[in-house]
Amino acid sequence: MHSPVRTLLAAAAILTATTTPALAQQPASTLTADLLADIAQLEKKMTALARAIPDDKAGWRPAPGTRSVSEVIMHVASDNYLIPGALGFAPDASTGIKGEDYKTALAFEKRTVTKAQAIAELEKSFTHLRQSMRDTPDAKLGASVTMFGQPFTMQQGWIMATTHLHEHLGQLIAYARSNG
Repeated sequence: MHSPVRTLLAAAAILTATTTPALAQQPASTLTADLLADIAQLEKKMTALARAIPDDKAGWRPAPGTRSVSEVIMHVASDNYLIPGALGFAPDASTGIKGEDYKTALAFEKRTVTKAQAIAELEKSFTHLRQSMRDTPDAKLGASVTMFGQPFTMQQGWIMATTHLHEHLGQLIAYARSNG
């Protein structure tokens, strides 16, 4: 007859023996891989929301002095170019955005565009953001950079890019709800 402790130990040994090899076979995730997966979800949600808001509401803003729907989309696109630019990944020259000059990003986002043009810029900017992130070797994540006149690491810059997207996803959700 087995004691309850022996039975429990035997069960734990069997569980450990059968699950440890399975866990060992899973590839370790990296910060960059996790951020890229998050960004893929953010892009999907943001572009779907942008498309769902009626075209005649692209200029809608919740209050004077706040960004309109199209301005939010262009702001996100702008920073998807600006932050990688500040980290050494220059955006396409057609954007006019220079990573060390925030005013160039402001000029980009203030351009008057249709909602369809804003969405197209958003999609292109996500491509630039993802590629820039992929082109950053893990060994460089601790490298020092200066962004917005302040010291950062590359890792902090990529985390900032991702958290910025979450902020504006929430904003677009509120805008979409306000517009039915």
